[in-house]
Amino acid sequence: MSLKRVVIGLIGTKLDSNLKPERWEKWRPTVSLFQHEDLLIDRLELLSAPRSLELCEVVKADVESVSPETEVRLHELATKDPWEFEQVYGTLHDFALAYPFDPESEEYLLHITTGTHVNQICLFLLAESKHFPAKLIQTSPPRRRHHQGAGSYRIIDLDLSRYDLIARRFQVEQEAGQVTLKAGIDTRNSAFNRLIAEIEQVAIRSREPILLTGPTGAGKSALARRIDALKRARRQVQGRFVEVNCATLRGDAAMSTLFGHRRGAFTGALQDRDGLLRAADGGLLFLDEIGELGLDEQAMLLRAIEEKRFLPMGADRETQSDFQLIAGTNRNLGERVREGHFREDLLARINLWTYHLPGLAERREDLEPNLDYELDRFAERTSARVTFNKEARQRFLDFATSPAATWNGNFRDLGAAVTRMATLAPGGRINVEGVEREIARLETAWRPAETNRDDELLAGLVDRERLADIDRFDRVQLAEVVRVCRDSRFLAEAGRSLFAASRLKKKQPNDADRLRKYLARFGLEWADVQGTSRSFKSAD
Repeated sequence: MSLKRVVIGLIGTKLDSNLKPERWEKWRPTVSLFQHEDLLIDRLELLSAPRSLELCEVVKADVESVSPETEVRLHELATKDPWEFEQVYGTLHDFALAYPFDPESEEYLLHITTGTHVNQICLFLLAESKHFPAKLIQTSPPRRRHHQGAGSYRIIDLDLSRYDLIARRFQVEQEAGQVTLKAGIDTRNSAFNRLIAEIEQVAIRSREPILLTGPTGAGKSALARRIDALKRARRQVQGRFVEVNCATLRGDAAMSTLFGHRRGAFTGALQDRDGLLRAADGGLLFLDEIGELGLDEQAMLLRAIEEKRFLPMGADRETQSDFQLIAGTNRNLGERVREGHFREDLLARINLWTYHLPGLAERREDLEPNLDYELDRFAERTSARVTFNKEARQRFLDFATSPAATWNGNFRDLGAAVTRMATLAPGGRINVEGVEREIARLETAWRPAETNRDDELLAGLVDRERLADIDRFDRVQLAEVVRVCRDSRFLAEAGRSLFAASRLKKKQPNDADRLRKYLARFGLEWADVQGTSRSFKSAD
């Protein structure tokens, strides 16, 4: 069963006008719709203001004479000013909501040739939002001016999925934005890529605050700068990108740095200062480590975000600044609120768009592309291109992606590692020896202080090669046994201290023998751990 075709359109008070008999010698867009043999229309819903009702009656009669099978319905719209956007949109919106659309049995065409430009824009928007479940139809006059005839028409479907080239343009533009936010790095972590895709949408559509959380070195500052670059490329910001680490601000210096001051506001204030919020007017303000701000600064910042106004120190008149805030923190701001160190109302205001940036250890599949990125950065800084040889690159990646690499400092650790290896690379080629030196350096840096003390204690008893073969868990246990032994006068006393709980379950405990056997597992004897003998003994 074929669908009935319904056209919805506005009367053209200029193009459709002319009540005289010679009107048929003129092209009229509404009437021309019904002069095309290949465009059969079952119903016309003709919309008009009250003052155009006489014209509507004439057009209705002319349409019925051209197309007797077409039903014409007239609708009066209470629009006083056809050029007032809000009024026109509201009237057409109300009509769409009240109209009994039946897409199961009817198809709809929205005629956008007639009416003011405001009418046409509003009809387009309501069709795009599906308030009018319709395609658009555009009519054009004959090519020769004043020539009689139906002219031409074109039907436009707003479903962009039908327009591959247009859809591809949007996709390319979106991909370009994501590449900007990722600094051109071809990241492979799916969760991180989804995160960046959402941040890209928010960055170009919203001016509300963005909160970036995550561990130190996860890339919060770099991402904030890339958000600024993205918005600048879209011409959404003209002002400066201003960055400050709030952990460096204290007391009067914090107030003055952020909000500015007037001469004489405090000791040392010898001249006026605008402050960073004023400097960021029209641009982006990145407050890194926002959790370190004092409560007074937080209160003033909240007002500056909400009202775009604040009072510099020592001033009697407020200053204005329209900036977008990006905040960064490695703290749990919810806990800071509970501890009384962060304002709950400020957190609520900046918590609209919150994104947690994962550490490098959570994105191990991204290590290889970031390794290449850091090599490129080194080349830009030094004008010297350094590369890995094949074996060295594989050795570093094997270590970097293993559980042994904790990446405590995240991308800062990776950048520093590449800088060291590249600087020391003979002939501009990083070799396996250079990688091994760097791995040893990283492992030492990442060990907790207690673990380092344990290794120092055991270094005099067990050689380095043998120590490397002992699991970390066993190293901690062995170091504690050695400490107890050195605090005890003899073997049995050390045994009683070490096995104080388990010995109660034995009928005939032999603590000294248990301790002797434990030490023998590592090639050690009582004299070794007591310090009277420091020679390494094999466990064989």
